[in-house]
Amino acid sequence: MTAQNRLTFKATMMQVSVPATSANLGPGFDAFGLALGIRDRYAAQILDDAVFDVDVTGEGAEEVRKDKNNLVIKSMLHGFDFMGQKPRGIALRALNVTPHGRGLGSSASAIVGGLALARELVLGGDQLMTSVDMMALATELEGHPDNVAAAIFGGATIAWYETSDGASIGRSVSIPVHSEISATVFVPETHLSTSKARKLLPEVVPHRDAVLNSSRAALLSLALGSKPDLLLTATQDFLHQSYREQAYPESMELVEKFRGMGIAATISGAGPTVLVLHTLPASQASDLLTAGGANFVAQQVEISRTGVE
Repeated sequence: MTAQNRLTFKATMMQVSVPATSANLGPGFDAFGLALGIRDRYAAQILDDAVFDVDVTGEGAEEVRKDKNNLVIKSMLHGFDFMGQKPRGIALRALNVTPHGRGLGSSASAIVGGLALARELVLGGDQLMTSVDMMALATELEGHPDNVAAAIFGGATIAWYETSDGASIGRSVSIPVHSEISATVFVPETHLSTSKARKLLPEVVPHRDAVLNSSRAALLSLALGSKPDLLLTATQDFLHQSYREQAYPESMELVEKFRGMGIAATISGAGPTVLVLHTLPASQASDLLTAGGANFVAQQVEISRTGVE
């Protein structure tokens, strides 16, 4: 329910940073998320005039809107509306680091960043919009809860929908990530929108695949927290990756290459980025970086233990 308040806006510019995220992690379709140590940074200030002054640098800067339809701005306005009052104008500065359209949660970053900025710009905003509220609002804007959960809370998360008064509300819980687990991402030049990737999924899957996927998803929460030796098995997917292979054949080839080496690899979110989770020593982890060849930009990334801050 939207609060009805007369808000006191802060006069100073406020800043937040939001981690990139990888969703699904194999079998956890639309449920599992993982925050990564790649951070977008946003700063905003309330304006007295009815102006939306937007400046964006970094990844996707030439592609995103620079007006009130910018996703960060739209999310801010949604957050202000929830707390009870929209400002007349906003100045926004964004430094995007997360690749766009590659399955690393760039839209979730913008949405969570916008909501967090709205909260920071209001006196008492953390009481008017709790993290639980932010989770519900972000899910509403994003359309699925997995990436936004990890972006808000950091680490690894499991997200789901609950029905309240006929509405589907995004909820999540954090799960521990073993200290020995590291991540490497392989980012191709090609883009793939989430909406296009979802259109490739079938309406019905074989019962056997559903059973196998359920067991792997259950195992994944254990593998992430305390049994990293089970990551290879736990990241095996039966619901979405094979159906989308036509959209990212080179990425699936790389996934299978790693898995054939005994290394847990999945498509990150809707793709086409490849995520590798491992417990290799530093010297062997460095050797992974060349495995993608010239078609991928490889990067070792920290698992971000914190979400938006």
